Formats: sequence, structure tokens, C-alpha cells
Amino acid sequence: MKKDFLAVSDYSPEELNELIDLATDLKTEYFKHGNPPLLKGKVLAMLFSKPSLRTRVSFDMAMRHLGGDALFISPNEIGLGKRESIADIARVLSGYVQGIMARVFEHDHVLQLAKWSTVPVINGLSDYNHPCQAMADILTIKENFGKLPGLNVTFIGDGNNVAVSLMHVCAKLGLNFSIANPEGYGIDESAVELAREFASSSGSQIKCYRDPHEAVVGADVIYTDTWTSMGQEEETQKREEIFPPYQVNQALLSEANPDAIVLHCLPAHRGQEITDEVADGPHSRLFPQAHNRLHAQKAIVLRLMQG
Repeated sequence: MKKDFLAVSDYSPEELNELIDLATDLKTEYFKHGNPPLLKGKVLAMLFSKPSLRTRVSFDMAMRHLGGDALFISPNEIGLGKRESIADIARVLSGYVQGIMARVFEHDHVLQLAKWSTVPVINGLSDYNHPCQAMADILTIKENFGKLPGLNVTFIGDGNNVAVSLMHVCAKLGLNFSIANPEGYGIDESAVELAREFASSSGSQIKCYRDPHEAVVGADVIYTDTWTSMGQEEETQKREEIFPPYQVNQALLSEANPDAIVLHCLPAHRGQEITDEVADGPHSRLFPQAHNRLHAQKAIVLRLMQG
């Protein structure tokens, strides 16, 4: 296991499957009789440049379930790269805590933390990717279908950080990945090329569409996310004019497989990228997916911080 968890693309299919199996075991164990305090005496520092509900609470509770502690550090307290250099922050924290989780704007910030830190660094989200979310997503998919290889996952909307990590984990583990987005809002081409390399080994396929209706044909999983990510607020009006054809609604869902599930990393802008009818309907797995952030991240912190 590597020192840090910065991207699913850094890990082999075997390592990713081991993490998913561990998350499953920890979840089962927790609901039976609780998890043993395997991280007793360990502290995870949580650095936030962006606001959060799921990331903050799920990491905090993951550490508590495993007998450790989590220390929340707000943007005002630390100011990554502003009040103090990232290299200095990483080296100082390495003497205080046993792990660092960072939710940042710039991907380079988490890379710099990992470079200078002597304790494990976990990417809680960056403008490039969202690997912890992808692990919760794949755990949810496996729980629902009982398998992973050969399933068809379709992402509808902006080719953002969530889409990058989802695409990479699908390509690594043999799931077919499709994305439909307006022109100019696709996934970074270098990330797509990397996914195609992984797919050539796993036997999966990566497809990019403009037409969401074409993309959902045969889909087992339909995934969507907000049209405007944090840091893109000045583009909100423009995006709200461009993205309505990419709304996940009942009409679009009806074109997928009959037993398809719908995922969304949340927060959801209901009435924009997803309708209430779908978000609260029988195909929705939005809240089991959100809850699985806890169990997937429990596996990550345990693998990195135990010992």
C-alpha cells in the first residue's frame, strides 16, 4: 500500500478491490457489534479550503469508529500556501498527527502536502479529482449488483473532478464508462487517455457522447453532479443556460436498463441536474451512496494509518 491516497489511478486493480473488500467488512462489522479501536491514539488532521458536509463528518466519524480522533482545521486557521507555505505546514503537522486529509481547490496543493509530509496524506477533493468519492461510488455499485466487471456506468453532465475519479476507477476495475456533456465541458483529455490505458488492461470501454439519450442506452448506473462546481460560481448563469438538456429526469432514466440505479455525489441542486422524482424515487441510491463515504474512508484511513 502506498503512503498516500491521492488518486485511484495510483492504485492497482488488486489494491482497489482489497480496499472495497475491507470497506465491506468494516461496514458489516460496524453494524453487528462496532469496529475495534484499531486506530486508538491516532489523529487525522483535516484541512479544509472548501466547505463540506459529507467529507468532514464521514472522516471524523471514520476515525471515531476506529478509536482515533480527527482534528478539523478551517481555511481561516491555516490558509494553505498563503499564511504559511504548504511545505512548512506539511512538515509541522507531520510532528503532531498521524495522517492528513485535505479538501482543496488546487490539485497541486495536495501533491505538495504529500511531497513534504512524512505521514499519509489523503485527497479529500481537489479541482482535478475526488478519489474518496469514487471509492464510495464503487462500493455502492458493488453492493447493489453483487459484481463490478462488465457493468455500464454513464455520467451525465460536467466532466468535473468527480467524473475523473469515477472514470478511472471504472477503467481499473472493468466497468464500462460513458459520459455525455455539452461541447467544451468534457473531461480533461489527458485524464481520458489515462483511462483508456487502464481500460485496455481491464477490458472495459470508455465512450464520450454529446447526446445524453444515446449515452444512457444500456446503462446500469446513471450518475450526475452539479452543473457548477465550487470555484466556478462566475459561470453559473452560463451553465444554467447550457446544461438543461443534461438533466437526469424520469424520461432519461426510462431509456436505461430497467434495474438501473441513480447516483449523485451531493449536494444536489434539485430541479437542475436531477429532479425530485428521480432523486427520491425507487432507482435512487443517493443516500446509501452518501453513507458509504464513511465506510470507504474507514478502509482508507485504516490501511494508511495502522501500524
